[in-house]
Amino acid sequence: MESVSDPETAVDRLAALHAGATDALQVALARYLDGGPAPDATERLRFRYPELRITYQPQGPMPRVSRATAKLQAPGTYATTVTQPGHFRAYLLEQLRPLVRDYGVSLEVGLSAQEIPYPYVIEPGLDLGRAGVSPRDLATYFPVPLLSVVGDEIADGLWHDLPDAPRPLALFDAIRVDYSLRRLVHYTGCDWRDVQPWILLTNYHRYVDGFIRYGLERLAHGEEGFECLILPGGLSVSRAEAATVDPAALVAASPWHKYQMPAYHLVARGPDGTMQGTTLVNIGVGPANAKTITDHLAVLRPHCWLMVGHCGGLRQSQTIGDYVLAHGYLRRDRILDELVPPDVPVPALAEVQLALQAAAAGVTGEASDALKRRLRTGTVVTYDDRNWELRFSQERRRINLSRAIGVDMESGTIAAQGYRLRVPYGTLLCVSDKPLHGEIKLPGAANAFYERAVAEHLLIGLSALDILRADRHGLHSRKLRSFDEPPFR
Repeated sequence: MESVSDPETAVDRLAALHAGATDALQVALARYLDGGPAPDATERLRFRYPELRITYQPQGPMPRVSRATAKLQAPGTYATTVTQPGHFRAYLLEQLRPLVRDYGVSLEVGLSAQEIPYPYVIEPGLDLGRAGVSPRDLATYFPVPLLSVVGDEIADGLWHDLPDAPRPLALFDAIRVDYSLRRLVHYTGCDWRDVQPWILLTNYHRYVDGFIRYGLERLAHGEEGFECLILPGGLSVSRAEAATVDPAALVAASPWHKYQMPAYHLVARGPDGTMQGTTLVNIGVGPANAKTITDHLAVLRPHCWLMVGHCGGLRQSQTIGDYVLAHGYLRRDRILDELVPPDVPVPALAEVQLALQAAAAGVTGEASDALKRRLRTGTVVTYDDRNWELRFSQERRRINLSRAIGVDMESGTIAAQGYRLRVPYGTLLCVSDKPLHGEIKLPGAANAFYERAVAEHLLIGLSALDILRADRHGLHSRKLRSFDEPPFR
């Protein structure tokens, strides 16, 4: 390991080591595919992720630091492997600078023992089938993804603190991050580099239409910081093009239907060049999709994700088109029961709740009692069974005990994943039917509801992110951190 003097030098050195390792792996892979020799053991030593280490050896009492992140729990050495340090540069510096300033930690950088799997450096268009090379042949001579070394043990508190080993510096190591980056491309149809740090998750395609219209309007108005709108398949609209683009034609031109959870990115940058835009992901229906996509989005360390979708209203006083602001979840999704048991509370985050309520007031123009009639705060039930109504005789008492006001299939999962993976979360749902009161979605009524409600609901979600964006440092709550938390956010 090589000692470095400051965070900037550390990140520069990480980037150089990562570039050298991936270049060496790509060269060896191309040579082998062209019929040349396979890499030997010595050459494979170059195919390794860089590692970052910090060491804290206090000469007196530890400083009292009140912030949630970039914070040490104890003296000692902390380490993590790093991938794509160029992309994560702003994040790495944001974590390292306070640690150096407040704790005086020393920094070291070098190659780790963790090999980079060859699928993670393959560029688009590379033909792995040429020269008759099979995946088995490649696995003989090149590093491959191994499930035995990729996991969420750190995030889930399952790692073991060994006496002679460094403590974890981050929630996810390089191989876990690379695994998710490739999965994001597969599921969303977009380059993972395009994902913005403020995320809306929805379960209806109609929100996509509204988001595209909104993005084109922001670009066409030439608002500062907005650069482009990116759709699945790599289709992109620049600021100069936005005023002449038809939203419906743009949606039709994008091959979104090829992807399980298509993503749309309104790319924006702040004055310092860091990404500040918004991503919308249509995750579809169900807790399995909700867990899958948030498992992978989490490695990008977004500032917040919000669920904006539809729900069934459970109270007679609710009206179709009303809003439900979740402050608690009755988690009947079952998908996270082993990781975050249902008896572990998933708390509402005050900053997110206030932003959603303020956004609702601003967009609807309603306040006080008028807003309360349309925006109800309460518990949302999240099921893994869309036909839960067929089991209502068994579920009725539990719903009553929870005082639930809405039912869906994603919100509880998304909130629990935010809690588990330390990503601020929130839920604002729109009542689309009232299954307990005979008000179901009929074709004509449903279309009328969608036309009226979707645009306003989406604007509330976007406005809430604008509010949170204005003070993102206050968003990263200590209530998401454990007592033995890694230093990095």
